[in-house]
Amino acid sequence: MSNTAARRQTQQWNRFEHPVAFWLGAAACTAGVALHLPMYYSARDMGYRMAGMRPDAEMLTGMALIIGGLAAALYGLLPRGTREFRQAAAGIRVRALDDAPIRPRHVAMLLVISVAIVIDVMKPAALAFVAPGMAKEYGLKAAGNPHGHIPVALLPLSGISGTVLGSWLWGWLADRIGRRSSILYAGLLFVTTSICGAMPGFNWNLLMCFLMGIGAGGMLPITFALLAETIPARHRSWIMVFIGGGVSGAGYVLTSWLAGALTPHYSWRILWLIGLPTGVLFIALSHWIPESPRFLLAVGRRKDAETIMAQFGAAVVEETDDTEAADDRGGGFRRLFGSPLIGSSVAISILALGVGLITYGFQLWIPTNLQHLGYTTVNSDYIVRNAALIGLPIGLLATAMYGFWSSKKTIIAFFGLLALALFGFVLAGDSLAHDHVLLTALLVVPLSGTSLVAALITVYASEVYPTRIRSRGTGLAAGITKAGGVLIIVMVVAAATPPSIAVTAIIGAAPLLIGMAVFALTSHETRSRRLEEISHAESVAASARP
Repeated sequence: MSNTAARRQTQQWNRFEHPVAFWLGAAACTAGVALHLPMYYSARDMGYRMAGMRPDAEMLTGMALIIGGLAAALYGLLPRGTREFRQAAAGIRVRALDDAPIRPRHVAMLLVISVAIVIDVMKPAALAFVAPGMAKEYGLKAAGNPHGHIPVALLPLSGISGTVLGSWLWGWLADRIGRRSSILYAGLLFVTTSICGAMPGFNWNLLMCFLMGIGAGGMLPITFALLAETIPARHRSWIMVFIGGGVSGAGYVLTSWLAGALTPHYSWRILWLIGLPTGVLFIALSHWIPESPRFLLAVGRRKDAETIMAQFGAAVVEETDDTEAADDRGGGFRRLFGSPLIGSSVAISILALGVGLITYGFQLWIPTNLQHLGYTTVNSDYIVRNAALIGLPIGLLATAMYGFWSSKKTIIAFFGLLALALFGFVLAGDSLAHDHVLLTALLVVPLSGTSLVAALITVYASEVYPTRIRSRGTGLAAGITKAGGVLIIVMVVAAATPPSIAVTAIIGAAPLLIGMAVFALTSHETRSRRLEEISHAESVAASARP
């Protein structure tokens, strides 16, 4: 194929239905965010404290541009004729991509997806580092300020509630309009919701944090669905775990480093404002993100699928068996808990709930609890960073085990390891205030392992569900994780102050043990198996049950 033809094909599968509308919308959103920055900069002599300030004309104009820009961008991404495509696809049986070698196009896609996941992880991770500074500026009730009237826990409650909605909303959207379009729109929300760092009032912060959560909650499940449908079967497992675990851990390390380096000079607000440059970077790199060929085939757009697959060194091969038969029944959240998927969905939901209780109970309040134990803000941030850095090799071990040993056994092993580490905090309790080395050692597994097990269960979900509902299935796993966060943060709000390290540890560890037992009884091995083969195995297992 000539270079000109290759460029023409690339432009074809990267096109939007209404490109002018999308790019004008993206430009309007970026300009709208930029108009919020002068007011933030004007507060530099006050340590960037903006509490009590009123939005100026520039900020209000920026808000209007953002609202109009988001509407225009969504119109630009919406496909035409989706229902007709689905009807035309009713009888398609294909085997796609699994025999292709890893090519430079795969590598480019993986690099860009890694950037997206890092940005996505930074959003909820920043909540832990923003909370102490926000509590101080607004006089909120927290461990360091027990006399406040409004609990600071309302902030993460707002953000995590948004991620629950975002996980399910984006799962539905990606199964309707495509993986790539949904990922791009989530990235645009990353840009726009960075204005949370310039909001002068706490109520405005709650609203913007909720909208930020909607964008962040949707990115991870869609990217996993796209990777599962694009990476060849023999490489899929280890690549996805490496990106989901290792890259997610890197996002937490980066956030903790930025918190220690930037917040003393630019206040907690800078952790939200960096969403502007990172989001713009991601959208600029979106050229290297393809639409999922399996999605295109499932909705009847075979010509577009073949164009993309040519870029990845693959071709459509007609199937003669019925391994894709499960996909004929269409999509819908109700199908996730019907036969033959109910066993997998229940197991995934319980494990995801446990992960959420840890992430937003134990992990979220670590910086606050460390300060309560007597560590300074900067020291607590760097303790968290060092522990997360030490734990990064754990992600490499999980990658090798999941990809080359067993997906099922790896999940059980690492959930068990995380439970053991949490019980260590229960035994040590507040004595950790005097043992810096033991504290760092015990933090290694929960800080690096929590994002890892979240990635493991989301990767598994992206493999076991059929193409028509794969984004909904990964959205289910991500949404239940965040719902666990909402549950424990509601408990914190009711109690007005964050629970201790020991309490958050035991709350998170107990559900893991139940989830591991259910998963062991209901799960299927996915390592190196084609997605269509996994779906077929689910159907066969369900029909064999009494």
